[in-house]
Amino acid sequence: MNRKVLITGASRGIGSAVAEAFAGAGDELYLTCRENIDMLCELKASLEDKYGVTCHAISCDMGDYGDVAGMFEEIDDLDIVVNNAGIAWLGLLTDMTPTQWQRLMDTNLNSLFYTSKFAVPMMVKKKSGRIINISSVWGSVGASCEVAYSASKGGVNAFTKALAKELAPSGITVNAIACGVIDTDMNRKHLTEGDLQDLKGEIPADRLGAPKEVADLVLKVAEAPSYMTGQIITIDGGWI
Repeated sequence: MNRKVLITGASRGIGSAVAEAFAGAGDELYLTCRENIDMLCELKASLEDKYGVTCHAISCDMGDYGDVAGMFEEIDDLDIVVNNAGIAWLGLLTDMTPTQWQRLMDTNLNSLFYTSKFAVPMMVKKKSGRIINISSVWGSVGASCEVAYSASKGGVNAFTKALAKELAPSGITVNAIACGVIDTDMNRKHLTEGDLQDLKGEIPADRLGAPKEVADLVLKVAEAPSYMTGQIITIDGGWI
């Protein structure tokens, strides 16, 4: 389709799967990550070779306004933004330091403001655009020992609904996808195999979600009627 798509946190997991979905649709991609730039460059090369699309691999801390501003100096047009960059922190809230709290909020929530500040004017100019935010079921119901993460994703949901109202007159949609337990490196880093098996037992679908399933949904939301905006769409196997 040759749309211009920004996907943050794209080096692995959901972000990587989303990148492949849009590459398969023939779109030009701007892919970011903070640490795994070698992995991101490998993904870029693989997608360009497999789908014949143009990909830009960008090292950018999405939680740092200066980094994001610098990145947008190289981007003059966007049709779709997928805000996927995110980190987790597990533990008692009282054990969390202010620095850890701020880092998580910068990455998971402030980054949406930063990308929107630069991308929205491009979209308003042509009266079209799609912003899709990757959220979590914890943003709606909260999780013990994940207070900061839950709060950040609750913020993502509120941000989504409010910005959707602000941008609807300009033909721009804003939606979020609230994920349940997806089989990603981030979840496997913070949860033991026993934890994951226990969670699996609570999920009616009797399995963890696959990154590709989230990516397929992101692509569908990007191509949905423009009347669908301000929605928090859950993909969790019937869990919550």
